[in-house]
Amino acid sequence: MIKNKTQLDANTYEVEFTASVEDLQAEKKRVYRRDVSRYNVPGFRKGKAPMNVIEKMYGPVFTQDALETVYSNTVDPTVTEFGGEVVDVNTVEVVSIEGEVVFKAKFVTKPEVKIEGYKGLTVEKAEAAVTDENVDKELANVQQRNSRTINVDDRPAQNDDTVVFDFEGFCDGVAFEGGKAENYSLKLGSGQFIPGFEDGMVGHSIGEEFDVNVTFPEEYHAEELAGKPAVFKVKIHEIKMTELPALDDEFAKDVSEFDTLAEYKDDLKADLLRKAEERAKDEADNKLMDQLIDLIDADIPEVMYDKKVDENIRDFSYRLQSQGMNIEDYFTYTGLDMEALRGQFRDQAIHQVKLRLALEKIAEQENITVSDEEAEEEYNTLAKNYGIDVAQVKEIVPVDGLKLDVAVEKAVDVVRDNANYVAPQPADAE
Repeated sequence: MIKNKTQLDANTYEVEFTASVEDLQAEKKRVYRRDVSRYNVPGFRKGKAPMNVIEKMYGPVFTQDALETVYSNTVDPTVTEFGGEVVDVNTVEVVSIEGEVVFKAKFVTKPEVKIEGYKGLTVEKAEAAVTDENVDKELANVQQRNSRTINVDDRPAQNDDTVVFDFEGFCDGVAFEGGKAENYSLKLGSGQFIPGFEDGMVGHSIGEEFDVNVTFPEEYHAEELAGKPAVFKVKIHEIKMTELPALDDEFAKDVSEFDTLAEYKDDLKADLLRKAEERAKDEADNKLMDQLIDLIDADIPEVMYDKKVDENIRDFSYRLQSQGMNIEDYFTYTGLDMEALRGQFRDQAIHQVKLRLALEKIAEQENITVSDEEAEEEYNTLAKNYGIDVAQVKEIVPVDGLKLDVAVEKAVDVVRDNANYVAPQPADAE
């Protein structure tokens, strides 16, 4: 129950709220029964010392633990009683445990938001287009994915071949560190080695031993080798080439549901056009959302940005875990620490918080509602996307939060449907 409420600034209140001493005493007894065996008290068998004797000897150990639980059980009902949209509760202290338990904390509320002029925004939107060159490039990618590698033994190596070879490098007649390998695989022409090395392998055959003369670049990472001439002694073991399938009707049948190459190319073009349209739409949407952020008028508490940074870092950590890495490994590899990582996420968090507040306000001003049927449809979509039961989704996502998310999406539609789309201006246009 709220005892006192004092407004400290636009979005921060100091709130005193109470719980009963009876609840505290009951929780202390529960904690005592759970933990009494941990304490050794002279004159008592272990686990038999009275509560007051233990706390006299060790301090208010049961009281502190009990207060944490009582606070946890009390704060949510207090937030509900408070009535505003509380986004954070912090700086908690215990004022009293005599007569009644009194907690004091700072409640931070969602700010009052004003936004006007979100209808009729002008935004550049590119016209989606696909050329024959785009289709040929995509077709070449499909052709490459369906290629096969074959061994070559009847000719010397040439560019685009993959060569398996041994090598050892010498500078001033002395072998240098990191300049030796066996059965190394390299695609000639890929530019993986220093300039001149791959060209020096072209024209040589399996079993051949030869020297490749090169000069290390002036900016080479190993200072002791930078700008110096070197000799690599090389022996080729294998030469492989990539064989591409012919681009014909049979190829189309193998890689698609179409009987002819012409039909397949038409389908590729349609798919590329759809993707281009999606990119154009997404780019225009991003520009619209940036304009919305500029329109928002609100005194946003810093804690909202901090909590969004926390959320983004959690999501980032989950993604790392899915790749077999944890956040500590990431810090080791990158040289970053948590403070630096939070700094990297801050601008993104500010953008996300402002945009969400803007869209929520638009949804309110446009009297956007979400029906139970629409909510159920969204639950089904989420369940399908995550591959879990609808019941599980409903346990995770409260219906009020889900309806607000859908309302926000409808607010985006309002902005989008009322925007003025114009063709992008040339870069040199005045």
